[in-house]
Amino acid sequence: MTSRLPSANVVLGLAPIVLVIAVWQGLVSFGFAPAVLLPPPGYVFSRLLQQLVTWTFQQEIAATLIRLFAGFAIAVVLGVSIGIAAAANPAINAVVRPIVRVLAPLPKVALYPALLLLLGFGHGSKITLVAADALFPILLSTYYGASVVEQKLIWSAMAAGTPRYEILFKVVLPAAMPSILTGCRIGLVISCIVVFLAEMITSTDGLGHVLVTAARTFQSVDMFVPLITISLLGLILNGLLGALRSYLLRGFPEA
Repeated sequence: MTSRLPSANVVLGLAPIVLVIAVWQGLVSFGFAPAVLLPPPGYVFSRLLQQLVTWTFQQEIAATLIRLFAGFAIAVVLGVSIGIAAAANPAINAVVRPIVRVLAPLPKVALYPALLLLLGFGHGSKITLVAADALFPILLSTYYGASVVEQKLIWSAMAAGTPRYEILFKVVLPAAMPSILTGCRIGLVISCIVVFLAEMITSTDGLGHVLVTAARTFQSVDMFVPLITISLLGLILNGLLGALRSYLLRGFPEA
């Protein structure tokens, strides 16, 4: 029974994707959308396979991944550090709370023109935008996870003579790990969206740039290739993070 569960989950996960492709094919086959605007999925996936083996397209993917990983890594380091510090120290919490309340609902893409002026059109502005967008879900999840750690665990560690800074790393951080990893998964999805959007707005490389270039030259098939590529990358990265979560949380009830 348990061994069949992963297979069932895979089937259930693939079902919506197959349904979307079937609807896509149906719209094209029955003439609801012209092939010039909505090419058949077979053409798109065939073009995707052709592009994946070319050095030029691989460089575009690499540019997107560099920005995504750099921004996401910055968001994880800052989010976890600030979240743990705010949960452990009331003074830091008093400073961080109003800042989060003001900045968390703000659409960070509105800051992108200012980032372009400050950091230029290269990697810096895009990495900063990714980090700013992914930061808050990670920070809030970390703060919540650290805040709900059972006080008995902290008291037991203190009674055993554990220094306060070691309690953060040996008690609070492991106990908050499920919540932290949940925030990281949300932040990763946001990072994929934001890096693609930033490249569409202004860039000379990356998957978003590929889409805009194809749109300007009315190459509808090539427009769908970067969209599917970023979706597949997000799916793969989410799966890898899910596997890491299962490894780190082995022994936890929620794992």
